[in-house]
Amino acid sequence: MADSRLIILGAPGAGKGTQCERLVDEFDLAHVTTGDALRANKHMETEYGTPASYMDEGELVPDPVVNEIVEAELEAADGFVLDGYPRNQDQAEYLDSITDLDGVLYLAVDKEVLIERLTGRRVCSNCGANYHVKFNPPAEAGTCNECGGDLYHREDDQEETARERLRVYEENTQPLIEFYRGIGELIEIDGEQSIEAVWEDVKTAVQSEVP
Repeated sequence: MADSRLIILGAPGAGKGTQCERLVDEFDLAHVTTGDALRANKHMETEYGTPASYMDEGELVPDPVVNEIVEAELEAADGFVLDGYPRNQDQAEYLDSITDLDGVLYLAVDKEVLIERLTGRRVCSNCGANYHVKFNPPAEAGTCNECGGDLYHREDDQEETARERLRVYEENTQPLIEFYRGIGELIEIDGEQSIEAVWEDVKTAVQSEVP
């Protein structure tokens, strides 16, 4: 399974990061994210310039540059799980032209469940530990179990901001989901289960549904 070629899709709050870590550890895959790939290859020359020429100006790195950087990362990996790429159908079609995927794992979670997960998160202002008011509360409300620091509610996790994040995600990602469903590569996982139950489904998919 160390040569499996996967994408993982999931909205903010779907648990994508947790499952990605487990995939990487269990199957010895390279974890390829757009941000990490761009930072690692920021001086790589492409027909459209280097990533750094855009990043240093605070500009969005255009698709052709991102595509070349991701392609270089994939060429260096026997197996991989792509996280955060592709972000649109043009990128998906480019990816389809340069590699044969084994599967696209999609963690499906209802929007209101995502809102509950996102808005309930609390972060320690001192050590950065994460909690959730419902699913993983601290022993003492507002206080970190690890260091005794104060817990705070990140701006990104306020309801208005969370709903906007999900709106943008849906706008960008729904076409991808339909694209991969249409070509028979989408593997839908019930992301509303417990972390362990989701992992069992993810692992089973990689072991049995992925060729």
